[in-house]
Amino acid sequence: MALYTITESQRKAARVAGFAYLFTPAIAALAFFAIQTRLIVAGNASETARNIMDHEQLFRLNIACDLIYCAGVVALLAALYIILKPVNQNLALIAAFFRLVYALMWVVIALDLYAGLRLLRGADYLRVFEPDRLQALAMFYLGGPSYGVGLPFYGLASAVCSYLWFKSSYIPRPLAAWGVISSAWCVVCGLSDIIFPNFAKVVNPWWFDTPMAGFEIALGFWLLFKGLRPSKLVEAAKVISQI
Repeated sequence: MALYTITESQRKAARVAGFAYLFTPAIAALAFFAIQTRLIVAGNASETARNIMDHEQLFRLNIACDLIYCAGVVALLAALYIILKPVNQNLALIAAFFRLVYALMWVVIALDLYAGLRLLRGADYLRVFEPDRLQALAMFYLGGPSYGVGLPFYGLASAVCSYLWFKSSYIPRPLAAWGVISSAWCVVCGLSDIIFPNFAKVVNPWWFDTPMAGFEIALGFWLLFKGLRPSKLVEAAKVISQI
């Protein structure tokens, strides 16, 4: 087993990662549960259009929350790369790339929402279209599949990082093992949902990433309040050096 010492930059990055693990899901939950589910009515373009135009400022806040979430994911990937780079630089870089792809999906989501809003606001050059057609087109952007496409990449990033957490022993190994399993489950569900149209009828979409989300929240609290723990071999080496 290799010896993995912990530097001060890794400790600082762990605090950043812990905060990002807790802050970014809270922002995403705020945007989805408090705003998006309130305004967007599935299968009803006219009611959705009316809700958005009556609460335009709130809808714009939803777009801002998506961009803030994206920034939080980028901060998280940078912090995780600093922490896990000494364990395996190549794998840490691969995980960072997968997480970056996922972050870019949220930029696409924000762009789609903004495009839908522009359609509903009805610029002069859009008056050639009937209102109901504009509403239907806006609904196409508001219900885009960008998150589902990005989910397998997020699961891959989490799986690679969880493996590196397990290898390094920076966190409890049972927690890291939970991360590997739940992340792999997320990847399988995400890809299956893309390949098989009726997969969501077999497995509720809420269960695609819920186990992985639970792992990341637990990891966030651990990093904030416990930090990185040195390898037992490192601790043993310190004891021997003092004898």
